[in-house]
Amino acid sequence: MLDAKLRDRARTVLTASGRSDVPPFMVMDVMAAAARIEASGGHVIHMEVGQPAAPAPKTAIAAARAALEGGRIDYTFALGIPSLRARIARHYRETYRCTVDADRIVVTTGSSGAFVLAFLALFEPGDRVAVAVPGYPPYRHILTALGCEPVPIETSSETRHALTGEALLAAHRQKPLRGVLVGSPANPTGTMMPREALTSLIAAAEGAGIRFISDEIYHGLDYAFPAVTTAELSPHALVINSFSKYFCMTGWRVGWMVAPEPLVRPIERLQQNLSISVPTLSQIAAEAAFEGREEMEAIKHGYQENRRILVEGLPRAGLTDFLPADGAFYLYADVSKFSSDSFAFAGEMLEKIHVAATPGIDFDPVHGRAFVRFSYARSLSEMHEAVSRIASWLAR
Repeated sequence: MLDAKLRDRARTVLTASGRSDVPPFMVMDVMAAAARIEASGGHVIHMEVGQPAAPAPKTAIAAARAALEGGRIDYTFALGIPSLRARIARHYRETYRCTVDADRIVVTTGSSGAFVLAFLALFEPGDRVAVAVPGYPPYRHILTALGCEPVPIETSSETRHALTGEALLAAHRQKPLRGVLVGSPANPTGTMMPREALTSLIAAAEGAGIRFISDEIYHGLDYAFPAVTTAELSPHALVINSFSKYFCMTGWRVGWMVAPEPLVRPIERLQQNLSISVPTLSQIAAEAAFEGREEMEAIKHGYQENRRILVEGLPRAGLTDFLPADGAFYLYADVSKFSSDSFAFAGEMLEKIHVAATPGIDFDPVHGRAFVRFSYARSLSEMHEAVSRIASWLAR
């Protein structure tokens, strides 16, 4: 009797909070399913996750090794190692011809840590924040967990699946928005916003008092035209970037923000309390990564070739329609000719031919059942093999 009462009490005590009731990040579930196949001896081609096949730059690895051999790895300042912040500021001068004060740079635990800090610094519980769909799922999920209300705004082929000022202001008129988050190059579409379009969107947002966050994690991976940084266009916007994608440092978990000056101290206080500081070894490696640009450019050229293989090969396999792939390393393909359920389509593709991809409902809960996202960040040979497997499977 006592044991039963204790079990009942434990169930009550261990009930999860309402804010934790967010959807899973489906790509991670696909990764887990693929791992089970690999544990049984199967060879899976991983096109589900934005995980570069290449390692971090040799310069980054050498710097980390030297730091380890040197002994102590201590806490750093909450805003980041000063020399790394200065090097990131220099990156803006060299890459964009844009002057950014190093005092505005905040080093973060990947872009994910930056989103949490940004949302906490900019918004109150209940604030409404616009995001484009299809779009990166954790935008919506993190906002929800923090008590904010994500407001999905549908994009279309007429705007090349980029958010416009008109669409943003239309949503704002229906019910006021506090913020908007935009990615260019975008995940999952690969769409990039040219300077004129990005400038117009920022002007519309700031003119209406809507705070602007720019996700630039895929900068450097641009094929159609050079990416434009919001840091050049507005001192009031908050810019997020990371070493994960272009620099192939996903597991190192290090990114950065360019914060508006009034937000630097509030963000510093948040970081002090939430994580004290970003892992020191990752920061040391990240600073050295900038000296490995030649190596990273060679890897980027590999992505371009992978992109060509998919753009030419998937239509021959039957997947003829996909969204613009201006940048990043994703192809968002329409699978509606074969299935009305992208989750079932992706599951069967993984089970039958061991090609892992992410169902579109992760990125767009309404229209995503017609799409699957393929990542082409893996090797050249894997892209050829994936197209071959998909063609054979769809011809069944």
